[in-house]
Formats: sequence, C-alpha cells, structure tokens
Amino acid sequence: MSHVPSIGGAIARKLQEDPYWKPFFDGFPPVRQWLASEKPDVAVVIYNDHGLNFFLDKMPTFAVGAAPEYRSTDEGWGIPTMPSFPGEQELSWHLIESLVGENFDITTCQEMVVDHAFTLPMALLWPDQKWPVKVVPVCINTVQFPLPSAARCYALGEAVGRAVRSWNSDARVLIMGTGGLSHQLDGERAGFINKDFDLRFLESLQHDPTWATNYSIKELVRQTGTQGVELVMWLAARAALGERVKKVHGNYHIPISNTASGVLALQTV
Repeated sequence: MSHVPSIGGAIARKLQEDPYWKPFFDGFPPVRQWLASEKPDVAVVIYNDHGLNFFLDKMPTFAVGAAPEYRSTDEGWGIPTMPSFPGEQELSWHLIESLVGENFDITTCQEMVVDHAFTLPMALLWPDQKWPVKVVPVCINTVQFPLPSAARCYALGEAVGRAVRSWNSDARVLIMGTGGLSHQLDGERAGFINKDFDLRFLESLQHDPTWATNYSIKELVRQTGTQGVELVMWLAARAALGERVKKVHGNYHIPISNTASGVLALQTV
C-alpha cells in the first residue's frame, strides 16, 4: 500500500469522509475485515527509510530490524507520533541468518526508529493504533543511487518468504510492502503520474509477478517518477508470497498529494 505523508495529517484531522480523501480511505475497510478474519501474529514490513536511520552518507542497500521495539518519531511533516511497535526478535534473527546464508549482505539494526513509510500503513490497517501484531522491519534503499535492481528486490522477497516458511513457529505472518505507486515530488516532472503503468503493475502482481523485473531502475524511474521507484517494495512483498495468490481486495486512486495511491491485498493459495 501507499505511504504518502499527508495521509497522516488527514488521519489526525479526521478527514476520512472528506470528498478529496474518501475514495482513498474507502479502499481499506475490506482489508481490515480480512485481517480481522485471518488474525496475523506478525507483520514483516518491507519499506524505505526517509532519513531517520540512514542518510546519504551511510545508506545500506538492505537492512533488517532486530530491536525489541520500534518507536515512531517526529519527521518534521507534522504527523502525530504513534505508539511504539513491538518487535518479533525471534523472527528477526531467523530472517537475518537466513538472508546472510543466501548471500544477501544486509545491515542488522538492533536499534531502529520508524517513519511514515512504516507507521502510516500500520495505522491504515489498524486505525485504533492498538497493534495486534509484532513487527519485523525490512528496509530497502530507494533514495541514494545506486539502487538495487527490481530483480534483486524480487530475489530478496523470495528469500524473505523462504525464511518465514522455515521459521519454527505457528505464528501467522503478514507481509507488507509500502510505497509507490507512480509519483515525482520535484524537478521538471514534479507531479508526474503514469496511471497506465500503475494499473499494469498492479495486475502483474497477481498473474505475472516478475513483469516489472524486466525494467532497469532508470527505466522504472522514467515510467513512474523518481519516487515511484518505491514500487520495488511492493515487488519484494509479492515475491515473498510464492507462486500462487488470489486477490482479496484492491483500490487505486489519484491524486493524493500529487501521488498515485493504492492498496492491494493478496492471499497465498
């Protein structure tokens, strides 16, 4: 799902029924109903950090949280902070060991704060902010070039899925990918949105999940905008689910703060 910072302001001002915001927020009740039925115990959240943990001088390609809890902090957007998120350290360390065992060079974070890319999707799924799940953050660099390729992000997601399935636990695990869809916040193409590409990408996640891996990062930026490249988090989350999925619910809406925004819920079959 999308994680545009202005969503946090809309939540704080209770604008869910405002004509501008309603088509976006209306996309989430069916997903909440599904989650209430499925009752996940853990959420593995694949997202990108916007400067709270990593900045341009130190930017890991992939990082995994292994902290007992993750605090929400003020980013300067005016988004209210949220209750801290309890970490699932056992799965974190199992995931870290599995990824390193599959030759992924990751940064292990035993202390970590989380920003809107993490907190807003969680608040959209559980508006009361009483988190019923423990969490494992998985961070992908989409900020500082060179970025990992779409194919490499897909491979990371596959490895995450293998690690989750090999975890010796009966816990039910939700995989979340946040960011995207097409948008560009600055430069000559500020406000750029590519609806046709977005819809093709959303369809591909159901029936042809490796479709976007045929594009280089530079081509994805051309197709979706500088920040639209965040769709690699959706791609990694889809890869973790395995080959066969069924669509539970989807919603696509433009614009939200000059951004194409969406949610897509898929279940393994």
